[in-house]
Amino acid sequence: MAVAADGTMTSDTNNPDDGSGQGSPQPGVMGYARSPQGKRILLIIAAAATVALMIGIWMWSQKIEYRVLFSNFNDRDGGAIVASLQTMNVPYKYSDGGSAILVPENMVHDARLKLASQGLPKGGNVGFEVMENQKLGVSQFLEQVNFQRALEGELARSVQSLSSVQSARVHLALPKASVFVRDQQKPTASIVLSLYPGRFLDGQQVSAIVHLVASSVPELSPKAVTIVDQNGNLLSDTTKQTQTNTLDPTQLKYVQDMQQDIVKRVESIIAPIVGTGNVRAEATADIDFSRTEQASEAYKPNQTQDTAAVRSKQSSEASNSSSGTSGIPGALSNQPPAPATAPIVNPAAANATGQAGAAPGAAPTATSQGNSRKDETVNYEVDKTVRYTQQPIGGVRRLTVAVVVNYKRTLDNTGKIVMRPLTEAERNQISDLVREAMGFNKDRGDSLNVVNTQFNTDLEPEVPLWKQPGMIELAKEIGKYVLLGAVLLYLYFGVLRPIIWKLSGREERERLAKEKAEAEAQAAAAAAAAGFDPDDPDAIVNLSGEPAIDERAQYKANLETAKQWAKNDPKLVASIIKTWVNNE
Repeated sequence: MAVAADGTMTSDTNNPDDGSGQGSPQPGVMGYARSPQGKRILLIIAAAATVALMIGIWMWSQKIEYRVLFSNFNDRDGGAIVASLQTMNVPYKYSDGGSAILVPENMVHDARLKLASQGLPKGGNVGFEVMENQKLGVSQFLEQVNFQRALEGELARSVQSLSSVQSARVHLALPKASVFVRDQQKPTASIVLSLYPGRFLDGQQVSAIVHLVASSVPELSPKAVTIVDQNGNLLSDTTKQTQTNTLDPTQLKYVQDMQQDIVKRVESIIAPIVGTGNVRAEATADIDFSRTEQASEAYKPNQTQDTAAVRSKQSSEASNSSSGTSGIPGALSNQPPAPATAPIVNPAAANATGQAGAAPGAAPTATSQGNSRKDETVNYEVDKTVRYTQQPIGGVRRLTVAVVVNYKRTLDNTGKIVMRPLTEAERNQISDLVREAMGFNKDRGDSLNVVNTQFNTDLEPEVPLWKQPGMIELAKEIGKYVLLGAVLLYLYFGVLRPIIWKLSGREERERLAKEKAEAEAQAAAAAAAAGFDPDDPDAIVNLSGEPAIDERAQYKANLETAKQWAKNDPKLVASIIKTWVNNE
């Protein structure tokens, strides 16, 4: 036992123990493992295993997600795709049932582009490239079959180019040409579509496919094209096309857009008055989509001759005069005329006497006869009105608008916000604004109803945060990374860092420094108990370890100090020595 220069006591004996607590090392693996070199190797192995475990946990958390590269392919295309993926060193696997090939998510697009440059997948449909390998001696029937196969393949590829169509098959029935008109038959077509999950085709898209196929085959009518989806639903139903009393999607969208536009206009003009969120409006529009054409021809009543317009006038006049004999046939009537006499002065007397009053035997006299004719034809214009009227499509027959306005917020005498109903003047003002915004027409039968009531916001229950859509998945994802971080931190601070400290000797240095600090503290406490003042400038020993005089004088002074401590307080010295022995 010796007292060091810094005031601590050290042992002068050399301990040949290798750390195992025995005088000589044990032979074999256990002895080597307990040796300092074996301990160091075990620590290195443990550190490497901990690092590997941490890396494995991190890689497990970053598990590669596989996505579908291609699906619903034939066996020939599947083999070609797998061979190309193996050549490109792209990892792949099959889905359940082998109906799809999966590749890592970050390599889907690159793999598709590279396979597309190789013409994969071909899709099982052959196009006009089948005509490039024609052999000599091929019959006309085989040429016709190859042409039909090529045409069906090209049509299928065109239909598959649509975004909603996953795959398509086209079947054409092309009859043989005949020179007899009564034996001629029109071609028909059948199409089977396989749509992507969650996708559908509207009426316009189905009509587009029908006309695409009908335009690609000569003399193929659109009515002769049948389209069926993968569920067996008939998409090209001709009976629906003949119904004229139903609205198509375009007309329905037109009605919805008009109603939404009316609601938007009403709410935008009322919101500045009552505040945003204090007005709700709904509109119903009755739209007339019928096509109406009217032709009318009207005649006015007959007009007078003076007011009527003369269209044409035609007149003709004819007169005829002749002379002859008159009297009783016989000899007397054939006598020559008598000599002329004076003219009859009194025609009435003459008429009274007449020839009947003539003397018997008088000769008959010759008279002159004649007739005249006058014809006049006048054509008048007839008043006629011809009117052709064509009503526009999409005319509004009736509008119905309902508006609900919340109570107005005001401050009472105490400064508290209270809700009060609108006054009659305010309601009339809002009603007038709504009529102008909606285009109110009384003759058309439009109706408007404005209701002022207090909104009940308590009817909408608050959904807890954990019940929000996607919150459960988000919580799982966050919990996964929190657990991963906790495990990694435990492995680093609890396992890896102590091993690194042992390998680097940092732990031993910290232990020695801690023991030194405790010994200095105990020595200071003992000095204070013995009446030694370390702050005295005349003191020989500075407990900080810096000698005030040379080493020999320092040693002698420390030795005297230790002896004095042993005499004054032997229990304290015994406790210090016991502590040193236990820490060794």
